[in-house]
Amino acid sequence: MEKSIKKYFAFFVLPTLLTFLALFLVPFLLGVYLSFTDFTTVNDSKWVGFSNYSRVFEDTDFLKASWFTVKYAFVSVISVNLIAFIFAMVLTKGKKGTNLFRTVFFMPNLIGGIVLGYIWQLIFNGILFKYDLTLTFSAKYGFWGLVILTSWQLIGYMMIIYIAGIQGISKDLLEVATIEGASRFQTLRKVTIPLIMPAITICLFLTLSNAFKLFDQNLALTAGAPSKESTMLALDIYNTFYGRTGFEGVAQSKAVVFFVLVALISLVQLVITRRREIEH
Repeated sequence: MEKSIKKYFAFFVLPTLLTFLALFLVPFLLGVYLSFTDFTTVNDSKWVGFSNYSRVFEDTDFLKASWFTVKYAFVSVISVNLIAFIFAMVLTKGKKGTNLFRTVFFMPNLIGGIVLGYIWQLIFNGILFKYDLTLTFSAKYGFWGLVILTSWQLIGYMMIIYIAGIQGISKDLLEVATIEGASRFQTLRKVTIPLIMPAITICLFLTLSNAFKLFDQNLALTAGAPSKESTMLALDIYNTFYGRTGFEGVAQSKAVVFFVLVALISLVQLVITRRREIEH
């Protein structure tokens, strides 16, 4: 078996490797190169060094979008994971109709971001219309609209992961904790949460990276209105590239900075939560 695997290894790996090189690695490296150039197309790029990056950090729209994205990520990650964990705890008690509720809660994750954005735009504007307001009247409406929308979309998905983690806990451990006189809160803090740390690591990584990369929902829900105050990083990069002539290189530099930012934050989160797994 091992000889056969070694013999045909390259044959099976090659298609995937070529696809990865052609569709990810080469465009990524080309994008990094273009971030140091002034260009309108790939063939007319002109090297300008770090001037694009200096213009990125002088761009007030980019700085505002960064702060808005950080605030949104902080609130949405907490809300999604907290509610998803509560739902998971409730739906692992063996109550009737549990499978139905799991399915219903998971279904919003199957809907595309653009569709969700327009659906919730109609819902929010219908509610706010009673007060002669719309979702784009203030950035705070757009902020909480995005939090509610993405929470509704992702809670079911994260809930399924938490359920898998909770169901993997031995019932004997929970019974021992009860016999020893541990309260429900003590059992939750000392037994349940430590044993589902792998699930927590996955859910935090998914929600954190999704929060920073959010684009479709932001575009459909508010499109950055009013006055770009509800613009997130991905939408700001898009607007810079397609809405500002001569700023293609700056937009590409923003994309590289965006990639580094998301990668660093995700890496720090993974390191911290992985250590918690090792401790427990």
